[in-house]
Amino acid sequence: MVYDSRELSLKDLLHPAIAAEDALARLDDRVGRKNDLGEVRGRRTRDGLLRENDGWIERSHFVEACNALWLAGELVHVEDLVLHDARMDIRTPTHELTRAHAILRTRRQIAASPPAWSFSSKGLASLRGRATSEFAVLTGENIPAAESVAEDETEVKSDAENAFEDELANMDALLVRSSRLLAQPAEVGGGRGESKSSAADLTPDGEPLVYDPDWDEDERFEGWLAVHDRSRDLPPLLAAAVVWDAWEDIEPLQHQHWLGPMLVSAMLRERGKTRSHLAALNAGLRSIPRDRRRARDHTTRLVAFLEAVQVSSMANLKEVERLSLARMQMERKLKDRRSTSNLPGMIDLILSRPMVSTALIAKELKVSQRGALNLISELGVREMTGRGRYRAWGIV
Repeated sequence: MVYDSRELSLKDLLHPAIAAEDALARLDDRVGRKNDLGEVRGRRTRDGLLRENDGWIERSHFVEACNALWLAGELVHVEDLVLHDARMDIRTPTHELTRAHAILRTRRQIAASPPAWSFSSKGLASLRGRATSEFAVLTGENIPAAESVAEDETEVKSDAENAFEDELANMDALLVRSSRLLAQPAEVGGGRGESKSSAADLTPDGEPLVYDPDWDEDERFEGWLAVHDRSRDLPPLLAAAVVWDAWEDIEPLQHQHWLGPMLVSAMLRERGKTRSHLAALNAGLRSIPRDRRRARDHTTRLVAFLEAVQVSSMANLKEVERLSLARMQMERKLKDRRSTSNLPGMIDLILSRPMVSTALIAKELKVSQRGALNLISELGVREMTGRGRYRAWGIV
């Protein structure tokens, strides 16, 4: 599928692009701001240096996952996603909730990886759940032999990295075995004369009941990557608008349409526009009417995206300031506390989650539920549920 890459109307895009660039730059500067001593404000924990705005970054992952499904017409509450992520569901997880959790894990994976990883053959294969060799042709990368890679990397990798690579290899092997099992010839079952789908009935993407046989994901994805390559000469934000619009128009993936805004955010980070965070685009796109996001006019769609970036950046900037003020107020209660107090960890936890429960606090901080209630009362945070069971607290 070919995307119409006609000339952009710079007269109509100039003002929205400048406003969006300014708002996004201010947000990125605020997230990565240093204090007067030239050091990132934070405290030393067992996991390393915790920055002041890490709480907002973690919160944005939860909110973006829910907003991604909202744009797809499905509703997932942030509170349910927080509990599901901690494996503390109060009810059976729905299909929408499991999809939201998959989006959350994908966004965390992109944010934790190097900036150039998302558009590498390995990154695209991991995000789509395909073999790495399938994307080597699309991205033009040369995949070295497994033996030479192993000889070079085993000396520099740590034990944790090697264990993680082993887990990924086991998962790949499981996927290969599952694919071979699904591709086996038809077998007559149970005397009913019914047969299973044979390998000839499968589409290149999988089962025809799930994937449209006429929908060639590889060809569409290759066309979208071509648009991404042609946009390198544009300014970062204008390029992001073009790449996002191409994703909406081409629709490369049938069941992972939510991956497009994440790849656009990864592109902004790769080009150095956002160095301190992964841009939260779904929050802004949610505020733009659908008739503008899906308009027939090319320029209208691009302007809608730029306005979404501006709205999202300004709202997130206010949220960062609000959480920073809340941290300052709660840290006043750390005065004269012993060094082994769990109160600093409680502050970090409540800033990194839209809501917390006693069970979640007990699990994360390794305290009893009675101790979790004591920590909550010492901080004086507000209860969000207003009921006796399944109580939750947060910064409102």
